[in-house]
Amino acid sequence: MARKPVKKQLKPLLILDLDETLIHASSTLLRPDFDFQVFHYYVYKRPGLDHFLRACAERFELAIWSSASDDYVAEVVQHIMPPDIPLAFVWGRSRCTLMVAPQIDDFGYYNTDYPSHYEYAKKLRKVRTRGFDLQQVLIVDDTPHKVRNCYGNAIYPTPYLGQLDDEELPILLKYLETLATNENLRSIEKRQWQQRITTSPE
Repeated sequence: MARKPVKKQLKPLLILDLDETLIHASSTLLRPDFDFQVFHYYVYKRPGLDHFLRACAERFELAIWSSASDDYVAEVVQHIMPPDIPLAFVWGRSRCTLMVAPQIDDFGYYNTDYPSHYEYAKKLRKVRTRGFDLQQVLIVDDTPHKVRNCYGNAIYPTPYLGQLDDEELPILLKYLETLATNENLRSIEKRQWQQRITTSPE
């Protein structure tokens, strides 16, 4: 089967995860000021989310890819995405690949002595088949296991667990702004990106 030809992108593609990246959903109330409910979950938007999405849409084509159930993903997107911002796609668990995820030890290394588990992985070849140039794709996900096959494209934010004083999205936006005009996003070293942004001079 022939590959779909790479299309000319006017903007890089930015793929965003949902849970613990843009929102936190809990079956019990963390505090009464939740933003909305989806099924039996109370959902808290990460501080600064509305501005983050609009600012990103100016520089990137946006997409959502979560390993949560497809119906849950669709409902959350309806609540958080401004209706005037188009999305390249909205994908849930049905677009993920179930894989064995090896455990990482306390030092950040894969350790075969730790028990493995299954994880829903996001494979960017599925994005490539839609005609996107992977040199112009970024994927933001708080769970490295889920995007471990996306080396060069992945950015790992600190997981969001509903805290009011979270400041990750403004830092992430600032970092994304430094990447938006690069011709090959995969070639850029992205490890320790938070430290580089927070310690860089204004």
